[in-house]
Amino acid sequence: MGKDIEVGGEFSAKDYQDPPPAPLIDAEELTQWSLYRAVIAEFIATLLFLYITVLTVIGYKSQTDVSKNGDGCGGVGILGIAWAFGGMIFVLVYCTAGISGGHINPAVTFGLFLARKVSLVRAIFYIVAQCLGAICGCGLVKAFQKSYYTNYGGGANELADGFSKGTGLGAEIIGTFVLVYTVFSATDPKRNARDSHVPVLAPLPIGFAVFMVHLATIPITGTGINPARSFGAAVMYNKEKAWDDHWIFWVGPFIGAAIAALYHQYVLRAAAVKALGSFRSSSNI
Repeated sequence: MGKDIEVGGEFSAKDYQDPPPAPLIDAEELTQWSLYRAVIAEFIATLLFLYITVLTVIGYKSQTDVSKNGDGCGGVGILGIAWAFGGMIFVLVYCTAGISGGHINPAVTFGLFLARKVSLVRAIFYIVAQCLGAICGCGLVKAFQKSYYTNYGGGANELADGFSKGTGLGAEIIGTFVLVYTVFSATDPKRNARDSHVPVLAPLPIGFAVFMVHLATIPITGTGINPARSFGAAVMYNKEKAWDDHWIFWVGPFIGAAIAALYHQYVLRAAAVKALGSFRSSSNI
């Protein structure tokens, strides 16, 4: 079930339906309410994501601040922070998948754009909405707990002491690859057809991927893998250290997303082989 079978250079009929590639620029999309509804959903989802997760990070740091009678072994720990990020992604993707696709991350949007899943217009709108939502989410945290926000880093991503820029960049590339690869796999129509007897909830593996990546990379970069998350926290915290290596949290995720998109589309889904087979068939007519 759900397999393409090559016969004489051609692929036989398949029992699943790939959506048509999104146009690069779709001017008509600008006149449709569905686009703006999706953009609003991305804005609100990213706002809520940053609000909950940054509060969790700041709460953990305040609870473990021994200089203020905190318990060095208290708080939720790295495990709790990872659960906060992964859990919120699970919840928010579940809530918004039917409206906007539940991207909540410019790297995910960029990867899906490269795979022709969304148009350039939609991708730009989404990324802007995600960044604005992240800024507003961090702004709410800062408004409610300004002293804690300032004293405990504002949830901003920073390269940890002892790690080189190359290490940080590599961690962001690999971490984002894991996430975006999971997004492609969990939403693949071929998988849905093949595993139709297995009820797989797509947001679950996506949220779990975020959880696992945070466990691995929090000690290195604080875990970005989401340029909007890093940008919103840096804008509201606005300290020099938060901006020093900020480029890592854009370049790394975009490279990782691009690799994941190319790997899934052209290796696992064999898009290049199918295109070559189609070209050969048309040449023989």
